[in-house]
Amino acid sequence: MSHRVLASLAAVLLASVPVAGQAFKPAAKAPEAKTWTPPKTADGQPDLQGVWSNALSTPLERPEALGAKEFYTPEELAAREGRAAQGGRGGARAAEPGTVGDVHYDVSQFGLDRAHSKQATSMRTSLIVGPEGKVPPLLPEAQKRAADRAALNRGHQFDGPENRGLSERCITWPNEGPPMLSPGYNSNLQIVQGAGYVAIMQEMIHDVRVIPLDNRPHLPSSVHQWFGDSRGHWEGNTLVVDTTNFTDRFPFHGSSDKLHVVERFTRTAEDTITYQFTVNDPTTWDKPWTAEIPWVKNDALVFEYACQEGNYGMANVLSGARATEKEAAAK
Repeated sequence: MSHRVLASLAAVLLASVPVAGQAFKPAAKAPEAKTWTPPKTADGQPDLQGVWSNALSTPLERPEALGAKEFYTPEELAAREGRAAQGGRGGARAAEPGTVGDVHYDVSQFGLDRAHSKQATSMRTSLIVGPEGKVPPLLPEAQKRAADRAALNRGHQFDGPENRGLSERCITWPNEGPPMLSPGYNSNLQIVQGAGYVAIMQEMIHDVRVIPLDNRPHLPSSVHQWFGDSRGHWEGNTLVVDTTNFTDRFPFHGSSDKLHVVERFTRTAEDTITYQFTVNDPTTWDKPWTAEIPWVKNDALVFEYACQEGNYGMANVLSGARATEKEAAAK
């Protein structure tokens, strides 16, 4: 997205809309070391504006070897970060030799490695909070849903663009959420606030989520959207965003269109936002689960993400499939 477009978006957000609260069940909160009072916007909202990085080496799920250990000691964290910075196999970002992550490309050649971006530090052993530190197992109906989806596309993966993944088609990326997760690189987000609205733009893949704060109801249950339907309100200095109306065409860890996400954005320091989310889907998991991600302030710009313009992979994959079919027919 160009800066002209973002400027226009900011102008729209500054339109006056009444602000009202809305009561939701909050996500589980992690203990905070101290309370910090954030600055206020012109209309009195806690100020979350700016460019933030959600890059983090902490995995979503806790490694099996750590059991119920929820936090590292400072010494353990320092050793772990040191290994990750050196690229050793024991580091958090190290890729297993021979895997896609190992051979995809050398991110340092493109300025995408961790040395070129700000990254927050977390004492957590996993983003998912609690002693389990894992996404709950899929319910039987969710397992069947996933199997049916895979079976429907089996043997047709290269029929046409509609059979390829949404990210490959430049429609949306899983990191955009909600909930929002780090994509690994291009991990910047920009928050813009105006009277009655908060907008979040993500560098990867440049989409903008505009969140109204005026107590309006969710869309009718028959309407489903890629990012769901978000409604926000303030609880003290925390922005709480409730999102429903998801599509089942882009499942989050096996979720359905019954997915319900509650996000909490709390600015805990001048350069830090604590982002928490709780997901619930009674047709996918037998209980809700919660994760927490620290964001760090980034004084950089959010650059344009040109996906469709350079999406040679899609054309190459499909043309390769047509060439293979032509060769097989000739034989």
